[in-house]
Amino acid sequence: MKFLDQAKIYIRSGNGGAGAVSFRREKFIEYGGPDGGDGAKGGDVWIEAVEGVNTLIDYRFQQHWKGQTGGHGMGRNRTGAQGEDAVLKVPVGTQVLDEEKEHVIADLTEVGQRVLLAKGGNGGFGNAHFKGPVNRSPKHANPGLEGEERTLWLRLKLIADAGLVGLPNAGKSTFLRAASAATPKVAAYPFTTLHPHLGVVDLGESARFVLADIPGLIEGAAEGAGLGTRFLGHVERCKVLLHLIDATEDSPTKAYRTVRAELDAYGGGITDKPEIVALNKIDALDTATVNRKRSALARAIGKDVLLVSGVSGEGVREALFALLAEIGSEAAAEDAGVAQEEWAP
Repeated sequence: MKFLDQAKIYIRSGNGGAGAVSFRREKFIEYGGPDGGDGAKGGDVWIEAVEGVNTLIDYRFQQHWKGQTGGHGMGRNRTGAQGEDAVLKVPVGTQVLDEEKEHVIADLTEVGQRVLLAKGGNGGFGNAHFKGPVNRSPKHANPGLEGEERTLWLRLKLIADAGLVGLPNAGKSTFLRAASAATPKVAAYPFTTLHPHLGVVDLGESARFVLADIPGLIEGAAEGAGLGTRFLGHVERCKVLLHLIDATEDSPTKAYRTVRAELDAYGGGITDKPEIVALNKIDALDTATVNRKRSALARAIGKDVLLVSGVSGEGVREALFALLAEIGSEAAAEDAGVAQEEWAP
């Protein structure tokens, strides 16, 4: 299935049904009177986060979503049938934005979360509703109210515990293959990965987390170079970043700073997230060269640097446990923050 993380849609809730103008005309009933029923409410338009969906591709082919018009009122005080709702089923992590993409209307972060996007129009009153001591036989009824219509954008931000970032050909897809059962495409040319991939890392009982492979960044990505920063929205929801650097690069430090500069230019608090740095592809170099580059990079960035190889598997498990430890500490910090906010004497 093709991955799509943005879609433009048009929605319209259903119109309300019209009220009926009707009078009783049964035989042997001297004074019939009005008996026109009310119209029914039009269908609403809802959006719901569901399991088993991880792309917005369905909304590329069906862009118009409309609620059903409410049923019209009928004689004998019969009310019309309520219009059927339109429900947009989307992946968890989907945001709903206005037409200008300036305001987030809804952010669906949990399975089963449901938000009303457009309310159906109310049904009109039938003539029986207007009967009174003065006007005993009203000959008018209300039409139903029109539904709401609007143009919206859907934007998907994948929810993952950890995200892989780095330059193209840093070995992110190979690492994801080594760490999980995911099978992203791997090739010896830049931008092999054209859309994010998710993999579930299983390190034992109660030690699982979701790892996301984000397409590579290049210098100038914040201004639209390469694939630009379109996919960095997926990183916003990650708790921890694993920054992979190609050990065969002439200057790993320059590669690190290039990616960090683009993350900083994007914003969204990405640079504030915990980061683990690792030199990848160490199987392609001798031990002395690897240690020299590792020491130089660690001194330049002021952080410990792990050594990994997605091809041989060396250091992969250690890096995954380091990610798991950071994910656990982040989750504990979030829980403590929530508890502090909810505490009251």
